[in-house]
Amino acid sequence: MDAYFYIILGVGLLSTLICVAAGIMKKAPNDITILSVAAVELALLVYLVGSMVRVIAGEQIAGEAWEFWGYLATALLLPVAAVYWSILERTRWSNFVLAAVGVTALVMAARMNQIWY
Repeated sequence: MDAYFYIILGVGLLSTLICVAAGIMKKAPNDITILSVAAVELALLVYLVGSMVRVIAGEQIAGEAWEFWGYLATALLLPVAAVYWSILERTRWSNFVLAAVGVTALVMAARMNQIWY
């Protein structure tokens, strides 16, 4: 596992805990929950830039490159879609949709790490 995975592990789990707690407390999505998901997006953008730099520097992806980039593109779209959902549906249940982003990004980062190495 590389540093990118551990960054997403920390940020993703923290975001999930924040969003689940807000959902349990029956709060509508707010700045804290949406910003926690934005932090996941930022971590994924760092992963994207780092991966691009590594490829340009000559590192090879051990698995299929299209699969790695596909996972990364999908992971980058999830936070955007969840925030859009939470803006449209301002109920406590949207926090649980936001919570799913952190865990999903973590699982996808683990899979991307397997493909890279």
